[in-house]
Amino acid sequence: MWTFLILFLTVYTTMHAVFHYRVRVLFGDRNLLLGLWLAFLGLMVLAPVVCRVLERLGHDLAARTLAYVGYTWMGFVFLGFWAAIAVGIVNGGAWTLNRLLGVHLNALPGRGAALAVIAVAGALTAYGALEAGRIRIERIQVPTDKLPPGHHRLVVAQISDVHLGLVGREARLRKILEAARSVSPDLLVSTGDLVDGATHSLEHLLPLFQSFQPPLGKVAIVGNHEYYAGIEAAVDLTRRAGFTVLRDQAVTVGSLLNVVGSDDTWRNRPERETQLLRSVPQSLFTLYLKHRPQVCPETVGLFDLQLSGHTHRGQIFPFTLFVALMYRYQNGTYDLGGGSLLHTNRGTGTWGPPIRVLAPPELTVIEIVRK
Repeated sequence: MWTFLILFLTVYTTMHAVFHYRVRVLFGDRNLLLGLWLAFLGLMVLAPVVCRVLERLGHDLAARTLAYVGYTWMGFVFLGFWAAIAVGIVNGGAWTLNRLLGVHLNALPGRGAALAVIAVAGALTAYGALEAGRIRIERIQVPTDKLPPGHHRLVVAQISDVHLGLVGREARLRKILEAARSVSPDLLVSTGDLVDGATHSLEHLLPLFQSFQPPLGKVAIVGNHEYYAGIEAAVDLTRRAGFTVLRDQAVTVGSLLNVVGSDDTWRNRPERETQLLRSVPQSLFTLYLKHRPQVCPETVGLFDLQLSGHTHRGQIFPFTLFVALMYRYQNGTYDLGGGSLLHTNRGTGTWGPPIRVLAPPELTVIEIVRK
């Protein structure tokens, strides 16, 4: 945890430094304003940590206020950082051509470039807030010969990475449940990171969850953020919300399909995962819930469809490109061979910044139909 915190603060501070370097020209010789600006930047660097401390101490209002400001700023400065990098690349290219070819290309002017960086970051942040609020329903149809006689179609709705906490609360959950109701699923599954914060501040959301009861119920697994929030408390809250929580467990739902759920881990566990998948009736369709879109080669052929999340598809472009380097199956549906498919959900909520850029939130509808 300390390693992650140090790495995060180092990277986040560097982003602020690059952004400041590009916009500092706007302050000129006004040292008082410059000092206040630097103090604000320091507060924003520490805001993600401070709001969590305030939350754990029970200062919910202060924690939520700082979280809204700090996480919105995080999205803005991330976009501003990349806009500043783009300005640097253009100016560096002009300087290089001038030196090598003797041409006379002008660099982007300091104040103009600074204002452009701020305008681009601001516009994309506003757009990202709109995109984050528009849940896109993605539909997958999976033909199978494993449905019991008399059953021609089952509908499963998948949510993932909702991140209920300081920023995502009632409004987000109501919108998600409305989208889920609109597709009339037989089963609702959550593939991790449903909870992302102190659970005592989420108790009032339980009636909303409990009001939605699909015919075959609700099943959930835990992601990495349930561990960050406190695994026992997070699991307890999820169960009281009406979910059956599978922690390296398997169930057969309504004698219609198998649902197998793995606990979140950084690594594949071939022996454990294989044992779990073989513990259910092989004649039924097997849905495998695994938070990270990692495929254990030994399990291919033992499940029909693996549902995952975690990646958010990067959530804010261009972070998408870095996530693609880390996860081969970062977004969408993949045929793994051996009769196994994998679908990675982009995330139904947001982590950190309440914005999304070129990665809209997703509710997945899986139609399992008889061949």
